[in-house]
Amino acid sequence: MKILIAESTVPLAALWKRHLERMGAEVVVATTVDAAFDLIDQMAFQVIVMNVRLKGGASLAVADFAQFRQPDARVVFVTDSTFFSDGSIFKHSTNACAFLPSSTEPSDLAEMVSHYAHAN
Repeated sequence: MKILIAESTVPLAALWKRHLERMGAEVVVATTVDAAFDLIDQMAFQVIVMNVRLKGGASLAVADFAQFRQPDARVVFVTDSTFFSDGSIFKHSTNACAFLPSSTEPSDLAEMVSHYAHAN
């Protein structure tokens, strides 16, 4: 399974990456919106794990681009804020499959990502 992690907090992205790699995933990390756009344009992913507040401020634009370029890719949004806590992220992003707090246990996040990667 190929996974993109779009997360500006490098230690958190590295933690998630390690857990996913233990499950056999091929994982790349983007720490900015521009890097995420570039990777989506260059590689195919089953799942994109993306912070709603990704550095560069246009995570929904990244999700829209992914929907256009890779319509089968699912997006697991994570955040450390209460914005979108009402579930409206699913109205704004048609490829969103989950919305989790960034404090979610890395092993739980990895299991959820694996589930959606294999569901495609």
